[in-house]
Amino acid sequence: MAFKPSSLVSKKNIGLLILLHAVSFALIWLFASYFGERELVLHGNVEIRQVELSFRVDGRIARILVDEGMRVHKGQVLARLEEETYRANLARAEAAVQAQKAQLDRLEAGYRVEEVEQAKKQAESARAQADYARIQLDRITSMRRANAVSQQSLDNAISLAKQSLAGLAAAEQAYAMHARGYRAEDIAAQKASLAAANAEYELARIALQDCVLTAPSEGVVLTRAQEDGAIVAAGSPLLTLTLDDPVWLRVYVDEPSLGRIKPGMPVQVWADCAQKPFAGTVGYISPSSEFTPKNVETAEVRSSLVYRIRVLAQDPDNMLRQGMPVRVTLPENSTANSSESSSENSPENRN
Repeated sequence: MAFKPSSLVSKKNIGLLILLHAVSFALIWLFASYFGERELVLHGNVEIRQVELSFRVDGRIARILVDEGMRVHKGQVLARLEEETYRANLARAEAAVQAQKAQLDRLEAGYRVEEVEQAKKQAESARAQADYARIQLDRITSMRRANAVSQQSLDNAISLAKQSLAGLAAAEQAYAMHARGYRAEDIAAQKASLAAANAEYELARIALQDCVLTAPSEGVVLTRAQEDGAIVAAGSPLLTLTLDDPVWLRVYVDEPSLGRIKPGMPVQVWADCAQKPFAGTVGYISPSSEFTPKNVETAEVRSSLVYRIRVLAQDPDNMLRQGMPVRVTLPENSTANSSESSSENSPENRN
């Protein structure tokens, strides 16, 4: 009879002990869940990236080939200007280049063979005249000694001999100039003139090329400010293109949580327009802090200092729109994976 009460008491103690252990484990789990590392949620927006497109030259719009809402590809022709004036300018510049090049070819080739031969003949004629004048001077000088001619005749012979020698010198110099060709300075000056003409031609070619407006990258036409036939000045806004490939997110993180984020870390992007998250990757992390922007909804105080982070999101269904608010969450094992990846890429492990 004494065995049954003690057995009952023992069973009650065992049940109470099991209950106490269960409560203890529950309290420990709750404590660890509350004070442990919680999921990091970052808030931000899809970056607004727009390009104002315009012609670099003025003129009349021949045709605008796109409209608002159309998706365009890099290099696609968006609009054209009337090209008649610019084609005429290009033709004029090309003609000027040809004229300057012909002039340079003439200078580099030197004088024609006929011109050189003519200069040579003139030099020979001047030499013959100089020889004849010298002979005449010798004859008249001898006659003057014999008092057979007047002093005036001797003076005329001396003057004619001097003129003949001067003419011979000039003819020989002209022949030498024709034989050597044009001066190097003249050729250098003509090369500079040709370079200036080529520059004018290149400007005219670029101006004609600028009559065609192409898309700088993938995007969607947001606004169309002009119509066909309008006369526009250079730089006047024509189209506004939004760049959505790749999709960039601008999110913010406070300083205590900054150590949990590393470049290249995979993240999940949540938006109200989708039921499932988008895959993303952490890219740029700002090295300087700033105050939380007013358009970012966060649970912390708006005036707290945060760091800007750029996240590259994958949007295959084209659901994210510029300026749309988003939430970025890190996977539960993101910190551990980041630490493991950092240790694997360390110099010790690479060696």
